[in-house]
Amino acid sequence: MASLSSKSFDTPDETRAPDKTKVEVVRLGAATVARVTFQPGWRWSECVKPVVGTESCQARHVGALVSGSLHVVHDDGAEADVGPGSAYVIEPGHDAWVLGDEPAIGFEFESAETYARA
Repeated sequence: MASLSSKSFDTPDETRAPDKTKVEVVRLGAATVARVTFQPGWRWSECVKPVVGTESCQARHVGALVSGSLHVVHDDGAEADVGPGSAYVIEPGHDAWVLGDEPAIGFEFESAETYARA
């Protein structure tokens, strides 16, 4: 039998809040989704690295950015910008930061359960 699950990010199951970071997590059965908000001045290596303790971000990100912009630099030197309305896959081994003065807000699927968790 088919089923339907829906939850509001207004009342998340869990919230994580490293510096300049907000990760609101909702759990829908076997699926987990996170709304991520990175404030202007956010940089993974400054704001999340102290929480997780790795040299670069080791999460694999699958998601979509709805506002703001990010710049991503992989450990191998590859880099790209992600802007509003873009879906993305970002493989492990990277740093990232907010571009400009607007918060970057997106939805994460693959790393939602573990991102920015100690």
